[in-house]
Amino acid sequence: MIPATFEYVRPSSIDEAVAALAEHGDEAKLLAGGHSLLPLMKLRLAAPEVVIDLGRVDGLRGVSEVGDGRLAIGAMTPHYKVMADPLIREHCGVLADVTAKVGDAQVRHRGTIGGALAHGDSAGDLPAVLLALGGSVIAQGPGGTREIEAADFFVDYLTTALSDDELVTEVRVPKLVGDWGWRYEKFSRVAQAWAIVGALGMVKRSNGHIEEARVGLTNMGTRPVRCTATEDAIRGQSPDAIEDAAAHASDGTSPSSDLNATAEFRQHLARVLTKRALTAAVG
Repeated sequence: MIPATFEYVRPSSIDEAVAALAEHGDEAKLLAGGHSLLPLMKLRLAAPEVVIDLGRVDGLRGVSEVGDGRLAIGAMTPHYKVMADPLIREHCGVLADVTAKVGDAQVRHRGTIGGALAHGDSAGDLPAVLLALGGSVIAQGPGGTREIEAADFFVDYLTTALSDDELVTEVRVPKLVGDWGWRYEKFSRVAQAWAIVGALGMVKRSNGHIEEARVGLTNMGTRPVRCTATEDAIRGQSPDAIEDAAAHASDGTSPSSDLNATAEFRQHLARVLTKRALTAAVG
């Protein structure tokens, strides 16, 4: 449980961090909260030659409005700050509620939203909510800044669209306008464990019907899944359509089998949890 030897770099600005990444390339790893990287290093599953600590980088914390109907969240904003931020609770409360189910209190006080997303683990809670929201991340590297949509950001297991010389500086999510309800249902082997399966249901209600729906799944493949078949099946329908629509939640998914669950059981959970989440979301 002792990491391999590494060089430690602690930049104080985004430009310094980008320069350090450009210098060391794929030999380096970024350290945000550390709850994903450090265990891997202790088990020697990751052995970076250089660790770049973002803890003192200015300008990577806090929440603001960006003027286009979206909120910008600094990548190093810890989970507990996301949960409590008044702008997020007012305009995108689903993100606050899902973040409250990340790990335990220690993880939520140390872990960061940018680190959780950049890690790219499909068993994490936040990738699915960013995908369902249609959010994005802002990445910065030597070539400048670019915005990556959530649908393009998650590429494969522990793999994102970030280049070796880029870091996440912001996470952007839309303000939810209208009568939205939501619920995140998470099935875990033990409390605070990774989700065996998680299902986020979001419903925009109008005159007793479902005007719009979003469904995101956790741990149903090598990257988060958005259930467009279920969304399409209940758009414009009454809540009575939820049960039949939720039966399509596992369509096209390829979950793994492991010590916790078979692929077939995960697909069963996806359908059951999606039905629960949507039912609760619609009220």
